[in-house]
Amino acid sequence: MQELDRLRDLADPERAARASARHKRDRETLGVTPAALEEVVTEWRAERDLDARIALAEALWDSNVHEARLAAARLLVQARMRPDDAAWAAIMDWAPQIDGAEIDDAVMTAAARRVVADPTRLDQITPWARSRNPWLRRGLMLATLPWAKMNNPKADDLEIREAVLELLLRLASDRHGGVRQAAGLWLRHLEKRDPERVAAWHAAHDAMAAPEPEPDAAQDAEDAPHPDDAPGPEGDQER
Repeated sequence: MQELDRLRDLADPERAARASARHKRDRETLGVTPAALEEVVTEWRAERDLDARIALAEALWDSNVHEARLAAARLLVQARMRPDDAAWAAIMDWAPQIDGAEIDDAVMTAAARRVVADPTRLDQITPWARSRNPWLRRGLMLATLPWAKMNNPKADDLEIREAVLELLLRLASDRHGGVRQAAGLWLRHLEKRDPERVAAWHAAHDAMAAPEPEPDAAQDAEDAPHPDDAPGPEGDQER
């Protein structure tokens, strides 16, 4: 595959060794710089029609080479894409395989474009909030990030934003650090546009996390049965 050979020509063994140690995955890593990767992806995107681009993206993904998977996702980052069903199908096929932040970022950047193009697709990714794969839980927030960045949301957009904020009440306290980080990113972007709504969200989140109040001692004493009211031994009962 000549495109994969092209990526191998850009390999940097020292950079690859550092990246492999960081990713902690049993996957070939070439150490291609982001700038070099973007340059070749831009070239491949320009010289192919949509169908050929999707076919190349799928082949690169299937190679299971780290930079090839990044390139696959980058090939599908496009705001206007008609028709885009095949691109969306590829993204949905890749999503359960995501196992790291860098690939998650790349795939969900592509996913966000396709969800904005057709918001009904949110129904397919909302279940990720309860996925056992933390990268899907994280990915849900990245794929919906455009709604946190909207300066003039319409009524439908506000409804979507509220739905994500509801999911964030739990995801912001996720046990996985990457999920918590993505939740924080989502909220920071929204805070720039609607600080009052984010303040209200924090209040609701803090209330959920607050421990149950201690029982009131005075009320407990008032509610406790008086000794005179307690039933005596069976032999003392009035005959």
